[in-house]
Amino acid sequence: MSIIKALNITKTYNSTAVPVHALNGIDLEIEKGEFTAIVGPSGCGKTTLLNILGGLDHPTSGEVSLAGTNITTMQDGKLIDFRLRNIGFVFQAYNLIPVLTTQENVEFIMLLQKRPKKERDERALELLTQMGIADKASQRPSQLSGGQQQRVAVARALASKPQFILADEPTANLDSHSTSALLDIMAKMNKEEGATFVFSTHDQRVIDKARRIITLEDGQIISDETR
Repeated sequence: MSIIKALNITKTYNSTAVPVHALNGIDLEIEKGEFTAIVGPSGCGKTTLLNILGGLDHPTSGEVSLAGTNITTMQDGKLIDFRLRNIGFVFQAYNLIPVLTTQENVEFIMLLQKRPKKERDERALELLTQMGIADKASQRPSQLSGGQQQRVAVARALASKPQFILADEPTANLDSHSTSALLDIMAKMNKEEGATFVFSTHDQRVIDKARRIITLEDGQIISDETR
């Protein structure tokens, strides 16, 4: 069953003297539970495509459906609520809230969803334990290493059990050990919780873990390989 569908997606940026065609007619379907990497050289459209799939950006033309819901025509308020309840995001820059503890950062999405405190606490500690950083629950992001911060970011993305996890260059700032550990955790969560992972990456270590590799060049899909 296709849980993500993109039909004839284009994206053109007109902020410069010469229009930039970031995406040129992308057709893409992703099945539930996939562990997919979108790869290609810098400037090929990876992040733009990921942002459009996640409803963080609007395509110039075409449409995106997530779990049967067309998000392209959604009003902003409804789109924000849809993202909150269905999509987990992991960013290269972590985007943790510095004044919150590790546990509070993981709980943050569930707090916005108005989940009961007991449920939030249990889910956050469960994820931090799985990430191997339960002992850091009361520390703030500034007290953590880069690898630990990215684990917190992944835990936060998974906290509300979203249908999709979209990860934009999640290993770009991590060393080899941290990258390997993080990828093992995400692969385990993909298998155990059935979350659909889509990465944009140029990191060979991520590519080696992915079960499907979609290659972009000049805003177009030039290959799509399932292993």
